[in-house]
Amino acid sequence: MLFEKALRRDLLNLAGVVFAALFVIMLTTSLIRFLGRAASDRVDTASVLPLIAFNSINVLPVLLVLTVYVAVLMSLTRAFRDSEMVIWFASGMSLTAWIKPVLGVAVPIALLVGLVAFFVAPWANRQANEYQQRFAQREDVSQVAAGRFRESVSANRVFFVESLNDAQTEVRNVFVTQARGDALTVVVSRTGSIENRADGARFLVLEDGRRYDGTRGQADFRLMEFARYGLRLEPRDTVISEDRAKFKSTRELVADPSPRNLGELSWRISLPVSTVLMALLAIPLSSMNPRAGRSVNLLAALLIYLVYSNLLTVIQSRIGQGRTSFGIGVWALHAVMLLLVGWLFHRRTTLPGRWLARWRAARA
Repeated sequence: MLFEKALRRDLLNLAGVVFAALFVIMLTTSLIRFLGRAASDRVDTASVLPLIAFNSINVLPVLLVLTVYVAVLMSLTRAFRDSEMVIWFASGMSLTAWIKPVLGVAVPIALLVGLVAFFVAPWANRQANEYQQRFAQREDVSQVAAGRFRESVSANRVFFVESLNDAQTEVRNVFVTQARGDALTVVVSRTGSIENRADGARFLVLEDGRRYDGTRGQADFRLMEFARYGLRLEPRDTVISEDRAKFKSTRELVADPSPRNLGELSWRISLPVSTVLMALLAIPLSSMNPRAGRSVNLLAALLIYLVYSNLLTVIQSRIGQGRTSFGIGVWALHAVMLLLVGWLFHRRTTLPGRWLARWRAARA
């Protein structure tokens, strides 16, 4: 039908605009966050762009859910405001006639959301985790940026190097200070390199340098010159758990139905389901009296989305903690939302008749 084609075209155009705006906002916030982490040496500067890409994939399902909801809401709200809906109602159509074209747009997007949530996002999370793991497990010197001070793992050693080679295995003009209680050691050297021993230990070998030993607050430092001097590099502990449920594939979650895994599985299931439910919910929420304005409807739509999305997170957490069974938690909130959609449709189907009577009276 004509109105179905027009509605689908309008929804797709609006969805493209809304998604572009949300995606730019997400990219901007991610860029600021990861640049801040890179500036504080929490991630490698070379990994910022890959981490932003993986984060974008991870949040893509949520962006698509919100995109469909806002696009349907904006399209139908504009139609009500411009009295287009009154004309369609005058031709004998009901508000429920908009379900089919809206689902024609929402269902393919929901399938895309499910594909990303079940398969692509877990892979992206694992890749981001590996990037951060590799940086966290690098040796002290490997994390040093030229011209900057860097604290070691145990926080008792500080490195400063003037320059590094491209492979970051050789350093020049090195300054190292190490504290053990009141004892203080300062080492300076022209050059240095990383050497691997047969037992797996790694050392920073400094050449042509000096070592100063002394006590804090006292001036009687002892000076030693050396041709070669070795500093054992401290191995880094793993700081990011590889057993987190969000890193696991959907098959692994199903094969190991622990509470934490079931909580993550319920979240992945909820994303495509909520895409369809929010699209259906936007239809009756967009129904408005043209003379009354749209502020109330938009505020109600925003409030419902915030409550619904937060309750999904709460249910995921409760399932993960074993406080709510998976069989109930995975569908209960969606069932309540479906009942709300049905009630709103039932309530809104009585309004077009009154608006149509007013419209005809105004034209008479």
